[in-house]
Amino acid sequence: MKDFNYIQPDSLSQAGKYLSNRNNDAVILSGGTDLLSLIKENIYTNENVVNLKTIPNLNNIKYKKGEGLTIGALTKISDVAESKIIKEKFTVLAEAAKEIASLQLRNMGTVGGNICQRPRCWYYREDFDCIKKGGGECFAYQGENKYHCIIGGGPCYIVHPSDLAVALTALDAKVKLFFDDSSRIIPIHEFFILPEDDYLFENILRDGEIVTEIIIPDLPDGAKSSYIKIKERETWDFAVVSAAAVISKKGSNIKSGKIAYGGVAPIPWTEEIINKSLKNLNADKNEIEKISKIILADAEPLEKNKYKVILAKNLVKRILTNLVLDA
Repeated sequence: MKDFNYIQPDSLSQAGKYLSNRNNDAVILSGGTDLLSLIKENIYTNENVVNLKTIPNLNNIKYKKGEGLTIGALTKISDVAESKIIKEKFTVLAEAAKEIASLQLRNMGTVGGNICQRPRCWYYREDFDCIKKGGGECFAYQGENKYHCIIGGGPCYIVHPSDLAVALTALDAKVKLFFDDSSRIIPIHEFFILPEDDYLFENILRDGEIVTEIIIPDLPDGAKSSYIKIKERETWDFAVVSAAAVISKKGSNIKSGKIAYGGVAPIPWTEEIINKSLKNLNADKNEIEKISKIILADAEPLEKNKYKVILAKNLVKRILTNLVLDA
């Protein structure tokens, strides 16, 4: 592992200025669970590591009825999983957080770090000069692609590894970003980008820009939500396919709903046609079956991951049944 300088700023302004200076060749450390592996694997060879944990007021969970929830970017994943208000009001997020890694890693990892983590693609993580590292091709396209994307791919076929990002997409969250002594707030679906727009990166962060907060609008009374993750190992693992659903209902009637998928695309994936189909739906087994059949109709699986389409359809059927019929 290459040696690096360890920078400990005491303010966002100081951190941002250091990071935005390209001559500093710097990278952000929040929890460090992903960054340190990238450094050890020589994927990151930056001279300087900027530790955000020395900056105050980035680790908090605040809720105000009628307005919603704010979560500081350096909030530990374990705190999200165990937060009483999140478990009660934003269940999907608590369930997603609890599915991440082991308790030890959840105690280290942060919300901001989780949504900004790099892909787990073995070609990217190993000694291949793949397109995401500036090479000429995506080796997964005609190679070992069992865990790669089935929609939204090209010219790179990664899947986004974040469980939290899927839940936050279903919750219509927003991301607060700090840059050059000012802030901007963007919808989370605009934060992530497809490879066709920029195959080197997974989000729109500029040099020196820092995620500071996640903002989630309050849910209406009676809203229900859930996160289900299919993984290859019973112990902790990244999602093969996952689904997050948030619905507002009255009896078995769904007034509105949103579903997001993980493990199927380079970004947390949602389909407007599905979300519109949920509106004012008198949900019974037949209607849920109809919804599940049109899930990922535009999927273009690779040679070895066609099974993901079936998994996603069954997962949506299961999550809607749990939220509507078994509630």
